[in-house]
Amino acid sequence: MKYDIIIIGSGPGGYVAAVRASQLGRRVAVVERAEAGGTCLNWGCIPTKALLKSAKVYSYCRNAAHYGVELEGEPKPDLAKIVARSRTVAENMNKGVQMLLKRNNVDVLQGFGRLVSASTVDVDGTLYEADHIILATGARPREMGFMPIDHRYVLSSKDALTLETLPATMIVVGSGAIGSELAFFYASLGVKVTIVEYMPQIMPLEDEEVAKTIERVFRRQRIAMMTSTTVKGVAVEEGRCRVTVEGKKGEEVLEADVVLSAVGIKSNIENIGLEELGIRVERDKVVVDEAYRTNVEGVYAIGDIIPTPALAHVASAEAIACVERICGLESEPIDYSTIPSCVFTSPEVASVGLTEKQAADKGLEYTVGRFQFAASGKAMAAGERDGFVKLIFGKDQTLLGAHIVGGDIVEMLGEATLAKRLGATAHAIARTIHSHPTMHEGIMEAAEQSLGCAIHG
Repeated sequence: MKYDIIIIGSGPGGYVAAVRASQLGRRVAVVERAEAGGTCLNWGCIPTKALLKSAKVYSYCRNAAHYGVELEGEPKPDLAKIVARSRTVAENMNKGVQMLLKRNNVDVLQGFGRLVSASTVDVDGTLYEADHIILATGARPREMGFMPIDHRYVLSSKDALTLETLPATMIVVGSGAIGSELAFFYASLGVKVTIVEYMPQIMPLEDEEVAKTIERVFRRQRIAMMTSTTVKGVAVEEGRCRVTVEGKKGEEVLEADVVLSAVGIKSNIENIGLEELGIRVERDKVVVDEAYRTNVEGVYAIGDIIPTPALAHVASAEAIACVERICGLESEPIDYSTIPSCVFTSPEVASVGLTEKQAADKGLEYTVGRFQFAASGKAMAAGERDGFVKLIFGKDQTLLGAHIVGGDIVEMLGEATLAKRLGATAHAIARTIHSHPTMHEGIMEAAEQSLGCAIHG
């Protein structure tokens, strides 16, 4: 069987590449060894957000009296039903991707795909040929030697999505998006959670002011945090996890019912034929050029397996850019300085562009505009006053970075991302009329504050 393009992997990079290639008139196949939609739709972004929504509803029920609503009896979380709902959401998304591929006449080759040559893919013993092959095999939770995952006591993020019972105590190692979201979820349901983070702040990729705000909120939620702390080893003794750490107080041993390993991801590049074809790999990532071409002609790579931000929306953008270039279109290069990022804790975190520290480290002249949600009528009405908008503008007053923390604010990030991409100035943002009352007004107010003309800030 001969195709124009074969894509290995059907995650947010793979299935988007397949659909776009089909739209451009190419004969396309996708190779998938597991579920359509990849990790994001089945075991990552989507089911996690379903869990977090249940936690938020539970929080609303517990605090209903604050909103003038009386409930009879004490609300209780049912983990089995919460997990079941999450799995249903993931299954529906999986079916949606299958239908999308079918509707666009994309052949789905079920099985493990491996490169035999620059134009041949072996799928469980059957050979398929293509003029172009795109590798979009994604990533999986990283396992550390000092913290072997046994799926019972030491959990991966995938394990944490389907627990049958709530543990009394949990230690979360790593406080990036995955670790912070799952720590918040389980703490919301009453689990005593401790976060252990190697870096000096939790959410180490976020702006320092954002991290400090989340730390304060997490402490109110009774989440313990240990930063600048190294995990030396994890042992299971008599059904309990003993975690040896070294931090500000020296070496100590923590105990918990379970440990969640959230220390990052590892590219799925083993046994897919890279070594045999001589495809260049550096530090667990496939090396590509600006058109996502590997050093072997006809073979491309996108998404989590290349050294760009490991985010679903980045993989999708790379998929479109890669396919359009294969098809001879003038595709605009991706601006990796304008990649939005969100963490769905409560309050939520959203950011794009440079942090203040990064701007300072680059020696840039900049100004900062802030707006505290404590002054927002919408935030006050919603009962979610924690957080702020922080905008960083360069010497020419164009937006360098935006950092937002607050209740239900991730949807605001599109405005800031577009503003940065288009080179919007503080004046343009400040003079753009925002509807009232909305959280979005915070972006306008922060821009005004940077110009010294804030009304409410």
